[in-house]
Amino acid sequence: MSSLLKPFSVCEGPCESCGVRRGCQSSAPDRQPPSQRPAAGLGAVPAHQRSYAARRSLAAAAIGGRKITHPGKAILAGGIAGGIEICITFPTEYVKTQLQLDARVNPPRYRGIGDCVKLTVQDHGLRGLYRGLSSLLYGSIPKSAVRFGMFEMLSNPMRDATGRLDNTRSLLCGLGAGITEAIIVVCPMETLKVKLIHDQCSLRPRYRGFFHGVSEIIREQGVRGTYQGLTATVLKQGTNQAIRFYVMNALRNWYKGDDSRKEMHPIVTAMFGATAGAASVFGNTPLDVVKTRMQGLEAHRYKNTMDCAFQILKQEGPQVFYKGTVPRLGRVCLDVAIVFVIYEEVVKLLNNVWKTQ
Repeated sequence: MSSLLKPFSVCEGPCESCGVRRGCQSSAPDRQPPSQRPAAGLGAVPAHQRSYAARRSLAAAAIGGRKITHPGKAILAGGIAGGIEICITFPTEYVKTQLQLDARVNPPRYRGIGDCVKLTVQDHGLRGLYRGLSSLLYGSIPKSAVRFGMFEMLSNPMRDATGRLDNTRSLLCGLGAGITEAIIVVCPMETLKVKLIHDQCSLRPRYRGFFHGVSEIIREQGVRGTYQGLTATVLKQGTNQAIRFYVMNALRNWYKGDDSRKEMHPIVTAMFGATAGAASVFGNTPLDVVKTRMQGLEAHRYKNTMDCAFQILKQEGPQVFYKGTVPRLGRVCLDVAIVFVIYEEVVKLLNNVWKTQ
């Protein structure tokens, strides 16, 4: 009988499971030896509570920090941004391409940027600065869509609990996005653009428009004719986007510091985008020159990308690799600034009407 009246000795108070449910702690002293006690921190939290805390922290990344952008939103916002941007900046792209095609081995037609613009307007009017726009517009929309969609697809799993992406990973994600857009969109569309602009500069233009030019090029050269300079294009676009996303992400992380919820004003986004664009210009203009030559009507002169670069270096000198840098610098800085601003603003609008997890 005395044993029945003896206090229950397994637990000196509420059981451990009850304590967890009620959010209280046992008042009994810890009977475990110090060597067997769990370490302070997450190791002392039950497994189911750690899992719940992890889910909460991931949710906070989408609510409190920079939102994880759904790839579908990135594709739509990127396409809209690309279409608007190219309509604004195409004249500088036209001048840049003209100067690069104005090979030094022949008597140069243009004395510089101003002379190129002046002669083009004299011969064809202001509309002449927009010749070839259709080919670039048809390519710019899917190009930006693929670029941003692929970047978000690659970067989302690499972000931390606050949505922050470190600089090294942004470089790799940008490289992957650039290579993807080069293969799927950029190479065929850039080839068509260069051929059409080059044809319009000849004494007897052969192509009556974009679709007629495309049909003639494919009829004469096959689909392969739209993929000239693929290696140079992949190298150019891969390094282009790697540099741009790296610089943009580094500046964003610097601006926000430890406050991942800090909003970036569109003007700040534009300044950071222009800086990223300038860095990419000085980083890979030589590749852009080689790519343009490989996609021109005289591409048959070169065996491959390396042969093209070697012939340019041998016949025209190293300074030619930076020919057209100034007009390209103006276009790219404006281009990247506009694209990033429009992209970020369109994503904000989509977040209000398109709810994703």
